[in-house]
Amino acid sequence: MFAGYCHCADCQAWSAAPINAFSLWKSDSVRITKGEAELGTFNKTEHSYRKFCKRCGGHVMTEHPRMRLIDVYANLLRGYRHQPTLHANYASKMVSVRDGLPKYSDLPAELGGSGEMLPD
Repeated sequence: MFAGYCHCADCQAWSAAPINAFSLWKSDSVRITKGEAELGTFNKTEHSYRKFCKRCGGHVMTEHPRMRLIDVYANLLRGYRHQPTLHANYASKMVSVRDGLPKYSDLPAELGGSGEMLPD
């Protein structure tokens, strides 16, 4: 559905990086084919349920129930070519990125955000 970069404080903390690459997929199109019993869940709010491997601690994906989308971390998808189309939560950025992509203050309107844009 969407691929981009998130700059929110939660993604910064979770990924231990200033920017998190995301790939959002419709919830019903994502299947766990192996190791589901090894997944743990962490959530601070009802907006996001972060899944991690209980064996190695690696981050796997985040369920976003209100949006009916799942963020599968782009670097985990073999053969997937991350082609970002936007920056989300750019108002929380730690570093500026001048790449010509749209910069949303929070989220695009179709994802439940304000749709407000910020300068590159």
